[in-house]
Amino acid sequence: MKRVILVLTALCLMACCAAAESGTEKQSAVGFYFDTVVTLTAYVTDASVLDQALAECDRYEKLLSKTVEGSDVWNINHAQGAPVQVSDETIEILNCALQVGQMSGGAFDITIAPVSALWDFTSGAAVLPDAEAIQRAAALVDYTQVRIEGNTVTLPAGMQIDLGGVAKGYIADGVKHYMEGLGVKSAILSFGGNIVAIGLKPDGSVWRVGIQDIDQPTGNYMLVSVNRGGSTVTSGIYERGFDLDGVRYHHILDPDTGYPVQNELASVTIFSESSMWGDALATAAFALGREKGAEFIEGIENAEALFIARDRSVTYTSGALEYMDQ
Repeated sequence: MKRVILVLTALCLMACCAAAESGTEKQSAVGFYFDTVVTLTAYVTDASVLDQALAECDRYEKLLSKTVEGSDVWNINHAQGAPVQVSDETIEILNCALQVGQMSGGAFDITIAPVSALWDFTSGAAVLPDAEAIQRAAALVDYTQVRIEGNTVTLPAGMQIDLGGVAKGYIADGVKHYMEGLGVKSAILSFGGNIVAIGLKPDGSVWRVGIQDIDQPTGNYMLVSVNRGGSTVTSGIYERGFDLDGVRYHHILDPDTGYPVQNELASVTIFSESSMWGDALATAAFALGREKGAEFIEGIENAEALFIARDRSVTYTSGALEYMDQ
């Protein structure tokens, strides 16, 4: 035990010395955006950098939230089939989402909004939506109906999009690049299940990112991964949901049925450079299940995955062990 304490003390001293030499201090800022606690931790000389980064989060929320009147997503969803002009940023997200939808055979579908609107995974009430309402809503889910021409988006009347499965990753990437533009060299940014890093720690060591224990309260880790300046995205059934009659109903919905995906998986973690892609890929891989999900990720360049099943067994794609703290 004494040796462990000495080693940890030495590592802390190394980090402090490295930060001191660069004239930076470890500073943090916390905000609440996209229904998520956002925590930004960076080694900076000026804490206002973090305030500016949180302001970027606010800008993105006003641009991409489906519940903020006047946002690009709100405008698309309320256009009743009319074409809508949107920002370059929204087009970038939509193109990624539609590409992952195509690659996954529809396992990831941003037109899930009519279905997701029927489910309540946050209030604590264990209530199933009306079965006929789910069936009607599921009939409106079809990502192939989204039309993009330049910066114009057209969606058939009655359909709606929900970028919840991809926008947070895009925003994490955007805030990272924004902070890099302000001169930040070392930071770890948490957007709930999306973690992105800027560089390494000041002492040159990697960031360590815990993988949530599927059977324990938030903050208890089953595994620990490493991040060298990329993205770590985890999506699981423990995040938002409820239990009823022995069934776990969670926020990852099946586009075909309108009900939460029921397979052997409890969580999927994607290691990649882009958190936007990691976000969408995590949802798609989960919906596909362990075997097909692993095969799907194996076919994608610069992405690896870790699957945790409900029985706590762990499966890795071929290069995923490089991202684990061993």
